[in-house]
Amino acid sequence: MRGLSDLYSPEPTSQTHVRDAADILLEMGRITDEQYGRLRRELMNRPGVDAAMWLLKEGWVGPEDVLHAKAKLAGLEFRQVRPEEVEKAAFEKLDIAFIQRSSVVPIAIEDDALLVATSEPANVFAIEDVKRQTGMDVRVVVCSPDDVAAICEAFKVQENANCSLDDIINDMTEVEVVQDQEDDSEDLESMAGQSPVIKFVNYLISNAVREGASDIHIEPKETKARIRYRIDGVLFDAMQAPMKMHPAIVSRIKIMANLDISERRVPQDGKVSAIVGGRAIDLRVSTLPTNRGEKTVIRVLDSQSIARGLEHVGMEPDVCQAFAQQVAMPHGILLVTGPTGSGKSTTLYSALCEMDGDRLNISTVEDPVEYELDFVNQVHVNERAGLTFAAALRSLLRQDPDVIMIGEIRDNETARIAVQAALTGHLVLSTLHTNDAASSVTRLVNIGIDPYLIAASLNAAVAQRLVRRICSKCKETYSIPERLRPYVERTGANPNELVHGAGCEACRGSGYTGRVGIFEMLIVDDTFRDIINQDASVANMRRAFHKSGQPSLFEDGMQKVKKGLTTVEEVLRVTEVYGQSAEEVFVENLD
Repeated sequence: MRGLSDLYSPEPTSQTHVRDAADILLEMGRITDEQYGRLRRELMNRPGVDAAMWLLKEGWVGPEDVLHAKAKLAGLEFRQVRPEEVEKAAFEKLDIAFIQRSSVVPIAIEDDALLVATSEPANVFAIEDVKRQTGMDVRVVVCSPDDVAAICEAFKVQENANCSLDDIINDMTEVEVVQDQEDDSEDLESMAGQSPVIKFVNYLISNAVREGASDIHIEPKETKARIRYRIDGVLFDAMQAPMKMHPAIVSRIKIMANLDISERRVPQDGKVSAIVGGRAIDLRVSTLPTNRGEKTVIRVLDSQSIARGLEHVGMEPDVCQAFAQQVAMPHGILLVTGPTGSGKSTTLYSALCEMDGDRLNISTVEDPVEYELDFVNQVHVNERAGLTFAAALRSLLRQDPDVIMIGEIRDNETARIAVQAALTGHLVLSTLHTNDAASSVTRLVNIGIDPYLIAASLNAAVAQRLVRRICSKCKETYSIPERLRPYVERTGANPNELVHGAGCEACRGSGYTGRVGIFEMLIVDDTFRDIINQDASVANMRRAFHKSGQPSLFEDGMQKVKKGLTTVEEVLRVTEVYGQSAEEVFVENLD
């Protein structure tokens, strides 16, 4: 085992090149000679750029590959560390705040030495701090950031409560309740600051992050406050709290979001930035007055959940390649369409991650900014202050942009500026609320954009939905209903070999964990431009898209059924074809 001073001191392999993680990845077979050569050529012109991070950004290796390589480079062992393997006596050697800040977790005491796991093996200063704080010899292994977060979360819940959720709720019932909610805002603030209420709110947020929830719903009912998590697009009951504690819970959340706790008659919106399990989480808070009190919804935005590259969003290889070509275009408009919650923003962020932020001026206009990207200039719309989408776009066009991402094209003015930007040499990415790719053209016409301008500026439109992914823990073959067999047989799959999730503890009995995207892509070529100029009606555009031979949302979904990623029922749940269900259209076309 190397000493701490040698933890990350690779020896030179030549006079001009210091051995780094890329060399290890090449030896491990994680990258090819061609990829390695391209990396070296790129880094010659970009001194100071981390080779492993460059490979990660290109999508050639995964985060775990990088950690493996960095561990090997430092002469350290890489291993998976589960929370249940961590010795409590070892963990308590360090303060949890230090552990979260440094990503160094004590996991065991072996032969009077403290064994620690870290996801940042190059941080020798943190290891020295551990040695100084504990007075012990320190041995180091490398683990993933997810392992560090899981361990911290498991112990943080114990430290926070040192009891069950029932114990926290029992403690809350001992808090003095404010009787007159309209007048006693100071008393309500005092309640919200009491330990049991803080513990409860911390628990429901940290538990939501751990469960992978995208939203937390806190709903006042007659006798209980009902709390639900939206997981994989579906709401699940998570817990309940005494209704008399509902005002204190909401007030605690308002305090965190810098909202006015004395104002309970009008909706309010706010934001919280928090560290949960060692991960930076943004929480968007929305309150709405109801007849029983304020209904509160917290949107959970986890930057680590962004797909860092198009290959991770679920596109089939041919669609992914075509989309990547559109992202690389020098100018024009690329639209991503679908209903709220269909993953449009994730796809756009993934597209931005494909771009070279060092050579391009990339700017976004969003409401709100959902995920922060270091290489992008992000503008948060503030309509109260006069910073609308249109106003921000006009200013951006004076900032020498190469790429502009607009969170959503909502009105004529925003659409006109987007078209103007595309026609004057800028690449514009944005979203629309339409059911399919073909309808995006008609939507722009309805907003008030002339067809000839759409034909000249629009490069492509991608429609998407999210379907739930079959749980890998309880996946099994099953006999599908007879009415669904024609769908499967038409794809060439064997109906008797399809799988679904039987339901288990890991998936909460639903049979699904996680989601994957299904897509359809309309590329505007000369044929489509002629159609747009002549008659951009919905029927005409859909007819032309069907004739183009590109797979529809439904057909792409059925390919994922064939691969065992999702079920026929899921695809039918989220797809609609030309105003009819996908099932109705498919059956009509069987004859």
